[in-house]
Amino acid sequence: MEEKEKKIKITKSSFKRAGRILRFIQPYKWQYIIGIVILFIGSGVILLFPMLLGQLVNSGNGELSSKDLNTIGFQLIGLMVIQAVCSFLRVSLFVSATQKMLADFRGALYTNIIRLPMQFFSDRRVGEINSRMASDITELEEAFTITVAEFARQVIIIVGGISYLAITSFKLTVLMLSIVPIVAIAAVIFGKFIRKLSKSKQNETANSNVIIEETLQGIANVKSFANEIFEIARYKKSVGEIRSIAMRGGIWRGGFAAFIMFSLFGSVIAVIWYAAVLIMNGELNNGNIIEFIVFSGLIGGSIGGLADRYAQIQKTIGATESLLDLLDEEHEAIEINEKKSFNSIQGNIKFAGVSFRYPSRTEIKVMDNVSFEISQGQQVAIVGPSGSGKSTLISLLMRFYDPNEGSILIDDKSTNSYSLDELRGQMALVPQEVILFGGTIRENIAYGKPDADENEIKQAADKANALNFINTFPEGFDTIVGERGVQLSGGQKQRIAIARAVLKNPTILILDEATSSLDAESEELVQNALDKLMENRTTFVIAHRLSTIRNANKILVIDGGQLIQEGTHEELMTNKDGRYYNLSKLQFNLVKTEETLK
Repeated sequence: MEEKEKKIKITKSSFKRAGRILRFIQPYKWQYIIGIVILFIGSGVILLFPMLLGQLVNSGNGELSSKDLNTIGFQLIGLMVIQAVCSFLRVSLFVSATQKMLADFRGALYTNIIRLPMQFFSDRRVGEINSRMASDITELEEAFTITVAEFARQVIIIVGGISYLAITSFKLTVLMLSIVPIVAIAAVIFGKFIRKLSKSKQNETANSNVIIEETLQGIANVKSFANEIFEIARYKKSVGEIRSIAMRGGIWRGGFAAFIMFSLFGSVIAVIWYAAVLIMNGELNNGNIIEFIVFSGLIGGSIGGLADRYAQIQKTIGATESLLDLLDEEHEAIEINEKKSFNSIQGNIKFAGVSFRYPSRTEIKVMDNVSFEISQGQQVAIVGPSGSGKSTLISLLMRFYDPNEGSILIDDKSTNSYSLDELRGQMALVPQEVILFGGTIRENIAYGKPDADENEIKQAADKANALNFINTFPEGFDTIVGERGVQLSGGQKQRIAIARAVLKNPTILILDEATSSLDAESEELVQNALDKLMENRTTFVIAHRLSTIRNANKILVIDGGQLIQEGTHEELMTNKDGRYYNLSKLQFNLVKTEETLK
């Protein structure tokens, strides 16, 4: 994603594509339109200040009466009040419309991201996506609340100020504008260069955020390997890159600001000198000099600010294209905000000649012509060495991916004929590494059925052998589990995950080495809960410990993506040349050795 972002060029087509973001402000367009009208009024008020100041100076020369002097003073005060009210209303309206628009946009973006296929998340790091959503949306927020308004205000001041001055004295206006081409060219060059630096800084900031997220999520690994120094160095290196880019940007910004100041004050000096000449010739009065000086400052400042605003708009367009890339990613056909009501499946499963390659590794055949049948309610164990394709088989069953060849049938219907909601809504997964959300125990159990009542949640916890330990906590079901369930032990997290699956009441249950990382006592409690959960359900059990699957109705032995053996434990053990027999014997000898050492 970062590489894609670096190649973005600000062209007519990119402006047009970025304009798609305006559809999110459509419901609030009148707020924004009124804000723009108020912006024009406020900018017009600014243009009146130099004119009235010029009249005020002329009054000191006796050209106006005392009454006129007081009138001009009150007019200036009135303009200040109008300007203050316009600024307040403009900012309030822009902020209100922008925040409503961004709330809708965030919702649409998250809705699309959460429905993206697994391949998308396999190709990208979560920290990168999270950082991009945060930083790029911030760019949009600044653009719609500040940048667009300031850019429009500066253009109005430049056009209005130059028009008035040209009417007052064309000669002096030409002199004042003699530096504009130089400033304009410098602004364009600066805008292009600063955009590259800003984009590089933005990308490097995203990388540093990824490092933080990955390190904190894997803090146990960091500490167990004593790699704190390594991670500190990695982060400092990234921060150093950010600092280096930001300092280069600061130098260029500072140089440009110095150039603008030099041009601005130079123009003021030139204007005053030439105005004095014109006064001597009787072509101007003292009030006109004040008007020209004030307008020169306003126009010069606006021209100088245009470059920065233009660079900001360029950054915003780049950020918008990145966000639209996320929004345009093709998502899975999952219905949102609809009451889930499915025709119940029975749980008869058939793999027919299934072959599969991951899109990111098309040269490797992860699943090769796999065929088998499972009857409703059977318990099926999947065994094989690491990397043999066990987890891939489950991913295909849940349609995280679709097979390249062959078909997967449930109740004699292709899985493609079921909606993803219907298919996954009747499956439950209890993984080896349980990830709990940072809320309460109740919320984590209810994730299996969000509309479950208190009694259903307690019954699910009881069936999962979790009720006893939950009741030992002072807050009971309201106990906060902490980020990723850090407050609970491995066995407790597993039982929460089982309670979640119990509450969902799935037709097809998938156990991905659910007891492999537990101690003996926790394993017994969890296994007991799993036994109850597996009753009358089609169950797939991925297991390394063969002792836990001896009672399975069928055992599938997978190696190198191929199904090399199939049968019950007793049937497979009769083949002493088979892979299952060798695996079983190896584990038996290993257990025997461990018992001897004890």
